[in-house]
Amino acid sequence: MGGTHLTGPDGSGAARLLARLAVLAAVGSLVVLGLALGEGGLLVVGAGLLGLALCAVGAWWFVAHRGLVRLAGAVLTVGAPVAVLVLFAHDGLWLTALVLLLCWGAALALARAALRRSRPRRSTPARAAPRPRRPVLIMNPKSGGGKVGRFRLVERAEELGARVILLDPSAPADVAELAREAVAGGADLLGVAGGDGTQALVAAVAAEHGLPFLVVSAGTRNHFAMDLGLDRSDPSRCLDALTDGEELRIDLGDVAGRAFVNTVSFGVYADVVQRPEYRDDKAGTALTLMPDLLLGERVRLDAQADGTALSSQQALLVSNNPYVSPDALSGGGRRPRLDDGVLGVLGIRVADAAQAADLALRGSQSPALTVLTARRVEVTADAEDIPVAVDGEALRLPTPVVCTLHPGALRVLVPRERPGVVVPAPPVRWRRIFELAFTRTEQPTDDRPTAERTRP
Repeated sequence: MGGTHLTGPDGSGAARLLARLAVLAAVGSLVVLGLALGEGGLLVVGAGLLGLALCAVGAWWFVAHRGLVRLAGAVLTVGAPVAVLVLFAHDGLWLTALVLLLCWGAALALARAALRRSRPRRSTPARAAPRPRRPVLIMNPKSGGGKVGRFRLVERAEELGARVILLDPSAPADVAELAREAVAGGADLLGVAGGDGTQALVAAVAAEHGLPFLVVSAGTRNHFAMDLGLDRSDPSRCLDALTDGEELRIDLGDVAGRAFVNTVSFGVYADVVQRPEYRDDKAGTALTLMPDLLLGERVRLDAQADGTALSSQQALLVSNNPYVSPDALSGGGRRPRLDDGVLGVLGIRVADAAQAADLALRGSQSPALTVLTARRVEVTADAEDIPVAVDGEALRLPTPVVCTLHPGALRVLVPRERPGVVVPAPPVRWRRIFELAFTRTEQPTDDRPTAERTRP
């Protein structure tokens, strides 16, 4: 199972057909625009782009300011798209706008489908795993709003022969020490039903002793479980691995000697999660702090990712393997692989409303955003220590902070039957689409991440 599989003739033919259809739909958009020049076609495009830019400016004012400026930002964010729609309706341009939107939407959908088909299908190699004889699972009853109790995870695990250590919410425990005690007692598998921060701590102990690790998706967002292809809607299905499982070898991140399975965040997000009130009021705490964090005096944050320098970053995210898109900054990204042996790096620096608008219009091509991969990232600051969020857990670490990766360090036991990893939509690059559409001999490209960067 797994390995690298190049797309065969059928896959290449389908990719070429989809690419040609994408080009046709894009040309159709231009034709519609040309035919509608006398009926406001350019006005449709111009108004749409202006509305998007004004939305971005309004969002920046709303996040980075207080008082009347914040109120104006909220009005602009909501009012800009409404004004565009009213303009289309008043001037009778709604049909032109709708046709343009449908054509361009079809072009993008077909282009992404073509890129998916053209990429080699690669899955993390899995091998048959023996049934563990003395598995030990650590469960947090508060995690995910009480999923441990709601899905009867303790009873289900014990029925399958596991020993369960149930954490006491009123008495914080050292879960890493509990895991080490379990290993000393003869455990041949460690597992966690809880959040990603707890997963990382116990995963480090499992990796240290060469034991398999079981992930039970009982946290709130379960990013690690999602990228392993596990069932997030019913965490009890993760326990099927105890009787019918297979093993994956994946990478494990390291930040200043502490393991991480997902991300290490520096800058704005790390500052926000340090506040005690954040747990109970995430949105309110962020809105209260953002103006000072974005525009006020703050610690200068620089980084060196292998040979690439990133200076004065407002937010910096280092991930255990790269996310496929910058959505990772907002928690919406996916990692197609967890065994490529490289860190993902996303940095953002937005100084004013104009840069916010540029980021909204140009996305990953904006100089406000840096996207790259590296094997070692060193973060420095003009302070002795800085706030850091490791898999969502708030810490303060002395500078410089070094992030590295241990390739293949973690053995993960997963159910043989599982939903699987959803292939993320690749970014659309039209040059690549034209190559797919009109190059006679198709050479499939590997989807391993490369050092791809946009920076000032």
